[in-house]
Amino acid sequence: MRLSQPRVAPLADSELDDEQREVLAPFGGRVLNIFRTMVRAPKALKRFNLWGGYILSDRNSLAPRQRELLILRTGWLCRSGYEWVQHTRIGLQSGLSQEEIDRIKAGPEAPGWSAGDAALLRVADDLVRDFFVSDATWARLSDLSERQRMDAVFTVGQYTQVSMFLNSFGVQLDEGQVLDADFPR
Repeated sequence: MRLSQPRVAPLADSELDDEQREVLAPFGGRVLNIFRTMVRAPKALKRFNLWGGYILSDRNSLAPRQRELLILRTGWLCRSGYEWVQHTRIGLQSGLSQEEIDRIKAGPEAPGWSAGDAALLRVADDLVRDFFVSDATWARLSDLSERQRMDAVFTVGQYTQVSMFLNSFGVQLDEGQVLDADFPR
């Protein structure tokens, strides 16, 4: 976590206006700090949910495990502790092992990755560091369809943006969550 307290505080239920309540209604019971913070800009959150819904759904042509490799590597590279904690849980539910999640920190050169997994991790590395997928990395994605390669770029782009606002707004972990000990403070 970059900040130990929020710059933009999440809203409590008692602070919500009608428009904000309407935007948060689809979340049901427990509303995470990311959404309680973003709802300060309810129109932005509404549109964000549409695009984010695509990235996290089966409309994304990547398998959930592939998507989570990209999201976790992006969160790690962007030093977004909140993103890392949230998607560690989702990654485990999507078929990643805890050992693989720990290895994501070391990146695509770490021993044990399949060629396909390493290629996806390289996509995140290329995009976060250079905002461009290199020719060498693109060639390593030859097992993916054109749409899957596009969705890989879309996924990293989405989670780079998410990491930027989580870090900049100082969104804090939700109750009961613990930051990974390897995460830089």
